Formats: sequence, structure tokens, C-alpha cells
Amino acid sequence: MRGIRTLTIVVAIVASGVASSTAFAAQRQRPTKSSEEAYYRCKDINGQQLFSDSMPPGCTGQDTEVLNAQGSVLRVIEGDRTRAARLSREATESSERKLKQERQLRDRMLLETYLSVEDIERLRDQRLELLVAQHRATEATIVTMRERQNRLETQIARFKPYNERPGAPPLPDHLAEDMVNTVNSLRVYQESLEKNVTEQADVKASFSADIKRFKELKGL
Repeated sequence: MRGIRTLTIVVAIVASGVASSTAFAAQRQRPTKSSEEAYYRCKDINGQQLFSDSMPPGCTGQDTEVLNAQGSVLRVIEGDRTRAARLSREATESSERKLKQERQLRDRMLLETYLSVEDIERLRDQRLELLVAQHRATEATIVTMRERQNRLETQIARFKPYNERPGAPPLPDHLAEDMVNTVNSLRVYQESLEKNVTEQADVKASFSADIKRFKELKGL
């Protein structure tokens, strides 16, 4: 009787061991999610949240979080609008930095170039005097060119097609060419005169700004 009971216990122990081994083997063969594998989470264009172990098509172009197996955010894939906003912000910041550097350079040059407001005004007046002299010379040239144009018009009036008198000779080529050159030259000098006026205004505005900034830097 005791022998039968002992045999039963041994069989039970062996069976239990086999079952445990089988369960352990099955557990080892069962696939598990590695901590290095990623999940993707985003909201599509309709605001619906998407979640998958591969990139959902609806996340394309949207801000997408990449999560690990524990649910921690590893990184964020920028969507189109976020990327555009970031690039715009970076461009603005870069432009502002450049302007700041230019202002600092301009301030340093002002302080290193001039000792007083009178120094700035003296240089301004010198440049304006030069421009004014150029303006007067151009005006005198324009007067001369217009007088020449009037003389040519008087001469040309004797020839066809400007003279309808029978027997009037045709206009000589050299007179026609001279008139064309004179008119073109007048246009060039007139444009130069207008440019000179603009340059004078720019010089006055530039030096006025320099004087104002110099006073601010010097506390005047």
C-alpha cells in the first residue's frame, strides 16, 4: 500500500516537472514587444487620434510622437505646418540677429570715426557741397544742350519732311543723327540731375540719423 502511494507521488512530481518545462518553453517562444521597438501616435487632419506600431498613413504631414514600449515619448516627427512655422521663426530670428549685429557695427563705427557732432556735420556739408556743385554743372550742361537742340531744330525746319515747301531738299543724315544724339544726351543729363537731387536727400537723411544716434550713444 505504501509502495503504491510512493509511486503515485513520484508520477505526480514528474508530470508536474514536464508541465512546467513545457510552459517555460512556450513562454520563451511567445513573441514579446522589445523596449527598443516604437509606437506612433498623432492626430489626423480631422482631429482623430491614431496609434500604431507602424507609421499610420493618417499621420503623414502631422506632428507625430514616437513612443517606446513603456509609453515614453522618444522624439516628435514634425508635421508640415510645424516645420513651416519653425523655419519662418528661425528666418525671423536670423534676420533680427543680423540687424542687431549691423546696428552694433554702425554704433562702433560712429564712436570710432567722430569725436563730436560738429565732425559729423562737417563731413555732411562737404558731401553736400560736392553734390550741389555737380548739380549746377549738370544744369549748365543741360542749358547748353537745349540751345544746341534749338539751333538744330531751326536748321532741320528747312528740310523735308518738316518743310512742306515745294523743292525743299531732304533732311541730311548728319543733321538727323546730330539731333538724335542731342535728344538722347539731354535725357541722360536730366536723369543725372534727378539722381543728384535724390542723393542729396539721402545724404541729409543719413547724416541726420547718424547725428541723432551719436547723441544717444554719448548721452548728449
